[in-house]
Amino acid sequence: MAEVETQTPDYQLRRWLNIRKLLERSGPFCHPDFEPSAEILDFIMNSCKVLIVGAGGLGCELLKDLALMGFKKLHVVDMDTIELSNLNRQFLFRRNDIGLSKAKCAVDFVNKRIPGCEAVAHHCPIQDLDEGFYRQFHIVVCGLDSIVARRWLNGMLVSLLQYNDDRSLDQSSVIPLVDGGTEGFKGNARVILPGMSACIECTLDLYPPQKTFPLCTIANTPRLPEHCVEYVKVLQWEKENPWGNVTPLDGDDPQHVAWVYEKAQERAMKYGITSVTYRLTQGVLKNIIPAVASTNAAIAATCATEVFKLASSCCVNMNNYMVLNMADGVYTYTFNAEKRTDCVTCSNTTKVMEVDHDVTLQTIYNKLCEDNAFLMKNPGITTVINGRNKTLYMPTVKSIEEKTRDNLKKKITELGLFNGAEILVADVTTPNTVTIKLKLLERIDVDL
Repeated sequence: MAEVETQTPDYQLRRWLNIRKLLERSGPFCHPDFEPSAEILDFIMNSCKVLIVGAGGLGCELLKDLALMGFKKLHVVDMDTIELSNLNRQFLFRRNDIGLSKAKCAVDFVNKRIPGCEAVAHHCPIQDLDEGFYRQFHIVVCGLDSIVARRWLNGMLVSLLQYNDDRSLDQSSVIPLVDGGTEGFKGNARVILPGMSACIECTLDLYPPQKTFPLCTIANTPRLPEHCVEYVKVLQWEKENPWGNVTPLDGDDPQHVAWVYEKAQERAMKYGITSVTYRLTQGVLKNIIPAVASTNAAIAATCATEVFKLASSCCVNMNNYMVLNMADGVYTYTFNAEKRTDCVTCSNTTKVMEVDHDVTLQTIYNKLCEDNAFLMKNPGITTVINGRNKTLYMPTVKSIEEKTRDNLKKKITELGLFNGAEILVADVTTPNTVTIKLKLLERIDVDL
């Protein structure tokens, strides 16, 4: 359709006729606070700012859906570039786009195709954007394939919450998060009102087991065949450099996979671990998540509808978690995920960890990585003793990790940590340092 024709008043009236019917009259499913008005569409089109996190299979669908619903003030953030394998389901990209930014190509395509759309691209990791950036949006919707990134984004939105003098939540500071995820023919969509409903951390047990492992575990105390493969991938490949010239490890290269498989088998035998297979090695190296275009379309449509509900109040939002399974027919179910009163991220209370008084720092570290209340990846642990910061263990910086590694073997009392002491934990799963108070359980001696 010609550009001139799309700008005529008659076309604009017809273009949004169906949406106006939703926004300019009441109905049985409207939100209790909904007041029909012609101004709502104006708010959606000219004022409501929505951040789309991810420009992959879900992100492309979300951007298209929201733009066609009338949202113009759209921002898209994604750090990836386009690969050939993306083209079968990420429909905003073409072969000529291979190697270019996903966010920029997606935005350029939609801005050209949909008149009036003013989408903006950000080609960077979400962690590079500060609080001021996230605070400008009315709604955030994400289609990420990383649980770590989801947790970080969730933590960022929770950190933006403000509280009144009586410690009640200032609801004007709440930025809703609409989250979608897919795996094969299964998917889920959810609506999170930070500080009000269950957040990502409240429901970590709904996600599959972690596919990455703490560095100290794979280096010192491997227990699973995956630990052995990860050790070769992370440490041994770079150290031995079998192909020379610091060749990157390629999970699609049969020679690379075979070398990792052989070395992982050797390490597994050393620690009495079985079941290291060639197929397992490939799975750990490539960490592939299957994707189906129809599942992406269904979940993105659900998320976009929830964004529209939040922006307009024309209908009550889902409460608050929906699952979709198309593996055997079509099955969907919505349920209310409950907020955890002791959630590490959103509970707004002091976090407490109960441990025996004679445990080592390694036990604390393992608990941070394996306990369902934390499930961190590579936590750095510091504390404050006599007014001075003390680094207890820092796995992410090689030089500091080597200097603090011996602390893992020491009892926490040797490190100056006693009952009521606080440790400060930094991890890739959260944008802010988490303060945890230690509660030491005294040993009970029983006379026989």
